[in-house]
Amino acid sequence: MPALIEEGRAKVNLSLRVVGRRADGYHDLESVVAFADCADRLTLEPGGELKLATTGPLAAACGDTADNLVFKAARLLADAVPNLKLGAFALDKVLPVAAGIGGGSADAAAALRLLARLNNLSLDDPRLQKVALATGADVPVCLLSRACDMTGVGEQLLPLALPSMPCVMVNPRVPVATKDVFQELGLRNGELLVGATSVLGAPAWPEEGGSIADWVDVLETVVNDLEEPALRIEPVIGDVLEALRGSAGVKLARMSGSGATCFAIYGSPADTHAAAEKIRRDHTGWWVHAGTLS
Repeated sequence: MPALIEEGRAKVNLSLRVVGRRADGYHDLESVVAFADCADRLTLEPGGELKLATTGPLAAACGDTADNLVFKAARLLADAVPNLKLGAFALDKVLPVAAGIGGGSADAAAALRLLARLNNLSLDDPRLQKVALATGADVPVCLLSRACDMTGVGEQLLPLALPSMPCVMVNPRVPVATKDVFQELGLRNGELLVGATSVLGAPAWPEEGGSIADWVDVLETVVNDLEEPALRIEPVIGDVLEALRGSAGVKLARMSGSGATCFAIYGSPADTHAAAEKIRRDHTGWWVHAGTLS
């Protein structure tokens, strides 16, 4: 059987509200998630025992192969599905690690899609959905890999009709651990950050056919609640935001996820590429991607 290939597209949180921390310690969120046109590439050679080889410009940042989320997802699915066919994975790593864009989660989701194809499983199979959430909070939305309003701990997904948005993504090549950012946020078990009034007054997202301007207008009314705690941990995030917000043609700029990657939305591809080139010249050590969100 020929090798199977999937992409693990970068996830971008256009908004991120932390509703509160549950009694079990998990955080309830509400986030508009989009996906970028930059991605890791995962290949599966069917047959034999489970293996993973990592290559690509950022392979060294992946750490111990045994701890990779691709392995975790595959093992959990093998536990859930009797006689699951496995094989050798090869990961071409181009997305920054611990960057707030779900790189590891996207890779795990790509592994689940590959194993689903190999084993004739539907992506709606409840075992696949359960394994996705058990692998990580961002894996269910990355499994779907399309714009969604994500709520709960990541398991509740409402697809959104997001237009293609020209964007620049920037990471200062400083890893930020999600657990550290939530710890800095400082919510106790059972504590709410968003009250009932805020939930009832939540914005209505534009319907299908909504323009970039429509989306920017609504997104400006919400925030990323993790931006301030992440800035306290890694102040360089402020430099990234300043560079993006000072670029010509920018419509909206903020941090994605728990950082340190930040993004900016522009009105045209020309503005996007001009901004990316300037940031690359001014900050030669930063990771910069110019493309689209959708």
